[in-house]
Amino acid sequence: MADLRSKITEGKSRLPLFLVVLTSGVLLGTQLQSAFDDDNLLASIQKFNDVLTIAKKNYYKEIDSEKLVVSAIEGMIEDMDPHTAYFSKKEQEDEEERFRGDFEGIGIEFQVVDDTLTVVTPITGGPSEELGIQAGDRIVEIDGEDAIGITNDEVREKLRGEKGTQVSVLVERVGMDEPIEYTITRDKIPIYSVNANIMLDDSTGYVSFNRFAETTFDELTKALAELKAQGMKRLVLDLRNNGGGYLHQAFRISDLFLSDDKKIVYTRGRRSDFDEDYHAMAPSPYEDLPMIVIVNRGSASASEIVSGAIQDWDRGLIIGETTFGKGLVQRNFPLRDGSVLRLTISEYYTPSGRLIQREFEDRESYYEELVEREEEEGENIEHVAERDTSKPVFTTNGGRTVYGGGGITPDYIVVSDTVTKATTNLLRHNMFYLFTLHYLDEHGAEIETEYGDDLQKFKEEFFFSDEDVESLIEFAEEKEVEIDEDLIEHDYDYLKTRLKAQVARNYWKYNGWYTVMIEEDDHVAKAMELFDVARALLEDYE
Repeated sequence: MADLRSKITEGKSRLPLFLVVLTSGVLLGTQLQSAFDDDNLLASIQKFNDVLTIAKKNYYKEIDSEKLVVSAIEGMIEDMDPHTAYFSKKEQEDEEERFRGDFEGIGIEFQVVDDTLTVVTPITGGPSEELGIQAGDRIVEIDGEDAIGITNDEVREKLRGEKGTQVSVLVERVGMDEPIEYTITRDKIPIYSVNANIMLDDSTGYVSFNRFAETTFDELTKALAELKAQGMKRLVLDLRNNGGGYLHQAFRISDLFLSDDKKIVYTRGRRSDFDEDYHAMAPSPYEDLPMIVIVNRGSASASEIVSGAIQDWDRGLIIGETTFGKGLVQRNFPLRDGSVLRLTISEYYTPSGRLIQREFEDRESYYEELVEREEEEGENIEHVAERDTSKPVFTTNGGRTVYGGGGITPDYIVVSDTVTKATTNLLRHNMFYLFTLHYLDEHGAEIETEYGDDLQKFKEEFFFSDEDVESLIEFAEEKEVEIDEDLIEHDYDYLKTRLKAQVARNYWKYNGWYTVMIEEDDHVAKAMELFDVARALLEDYE
């Protein structure tokens, strides 16, 4: 291991830290069973029924029984773990759609900008893209009705619908004198979880995905095959801000990189019928591919299963920040009205036996700890960063010490830097997108003429200037966004890169976005420096 440490050089991270909305891992479950024969439980249920009946009959105002019952359920689970939750029927339908991987509609990402429905991008493979609807188009009428002033909920209500049904939209496009009318036949619209799959150089592939949904394994195998065809000989797998998802997807994705019958993860609960052991099964062309996995505090649940298995087997190098620390498994128990109780049924453990779940006293402090956590950047192959803690000790396949009880701590810690308050204000008020929309109204035609479909040429030759940043600030101030220009000078390089990435996304979608943003991404830069270490770890992998 001394040889490994000697191959590592120090680095400094400047990737901005963004507020992350974390998604708990999901396991679609079975119907809630009526197996309550405990006298105390029956007495408690009767007490609750008595209180509700007395209140319904005697309270001085009319009572909404459903609202009271939901409040009681939410109060009940408040004293359980932070990941047990109650979902209304609508919330559950939305959640299922997000993880199922498709919905039915016209296929656009949109924002309402200055009361106008604006196309951010047509979704690849959807009917809007097929008809030629473009990023930046403004939809001003829907089925003959004025759409100015429309809300986000109204957009979904009017544009989503059953496959095969039609909707007419009137579109205003910059450079066109007259509006264009489209009749769109709704269809199934894929929701992709792979954000980007690009080559960082002639031999290094990069893949980022945002959740472990029903289609993620298939998306990832397709992405890896495309990169392999382009000459990929090593891989950066980016799991930052990936809050998790389906356990079976985490297992299948881990299996892509682990050989033979190696254990990937196992679960243990109070009921033995919830215990599961998952082992690598299917052969894969990526089992000996040198790899580095990037994680941060927003990497949770299924992301920790993958990174934990890779680390425990010394299969690759983990870099970034210590992960979220969510080692609990949930199962959905549908209720009679279509609502769902998502109940924690077991804990999961990495191959070495590590429980990844952080300790918790209450929900508030559980999430506060995540925000307040501090780490010192640097090499951590022997995991000395955790040595003075009370965390339980475990050993990797290659004999390295690792620790459980609080997420996956990386083998090389790269701390995410924060942007200034001024830039945070720009982000919070969506100024980058709004300014870019305004910029493309004026310069979009010349960008298309100059660069066409050539993303690489755009990356190498197109740049925003200091004057453009000043225009962004003036634009934001006109929108009454408070800007401290003394602070924002600190972020000038980031501002230029973010604007450029926004333009690239307009023409090349997320591959364009990531191709540009990676230029400012010190996590990726550090990963590129550490492949000798990843290869050395691979020598211990059996």
